[in-house]
Amino acid sequence: ELMASLQSRLQALWEEQELVLLEVRECAQWGEELEGMVRDLCKPNEFEKYLMFIGDLEKVVSLLLCLSSRLARVQNAMSRMDGNTEAEEKQSLNERHKLLSRQREDAKDLKENLDRRERVVSGILAKYLTEEQLQDYQHFVQVKTSLLIEQKDLEEQIKFFEEQLENLEQSIP
Repeated sequence: ELMASLQSRLQALWEEQELVLLEVRECAQWGEELEGMVRDLCKPNEFEKYLMFIGDLEKVVSLLLCLSSRLARVQNAMSRMDGNTEAEEKQSLNERHKLLSRQREDAKDLKENLDRRERVVSGILAKYLTEEQLQDYQHFVQVKTSLLIEQKDLEEQIKFFEEQLENLEQSIP
C-alpha cells in the first residue's frame, strides 16, 4: 500500500514536471523574442550586458539552489548522527557542511552582484522600451527565476520519492 502511494505520488510529480518543462520552453521562446527586440533597439555593448545578465541569471540561481539542497542533505545527515556515528564520518560531514556553507555565502554574493547588474540592465532598457515592454521584461525575469526554482524543487522531490521507493523495495524480502 505504501509502495502504491509512493508510485502514485511519483507519477503526479512526473506529470507536474512535464507541465513545468512546457512552461520552461514557452519562457525560452518568450526570452528569444525579448532578446531580438533588445538586439534591435540597443547599442551592441548594451545588448552584451543584457545577454550576460540573462545568461548569468540562470547560472547563479541554479548554483544557489544546488548548494542549498546539498547543504540541506548534509544537515539532515548531521541531524541523524548519534553516539554510534563514527568520528571520521562526523568530521567528514562537518567539513562538508563548512565548505557548502562558505560556497553558499559566495553564491549569495554573486546573487547580490547579479541584482546590481539587473538594475543596470533595467536602466539601459528603460531608455529604449515602453513602460509596458519594460514591465514585460521584468515579468520575464521573474518567471524565468520562478521556473528554475520550481524545476529544481520538483527534481528534489522526485529524487526523494525515488529513494524512498527504492529503500522500501530493498527492505521487502
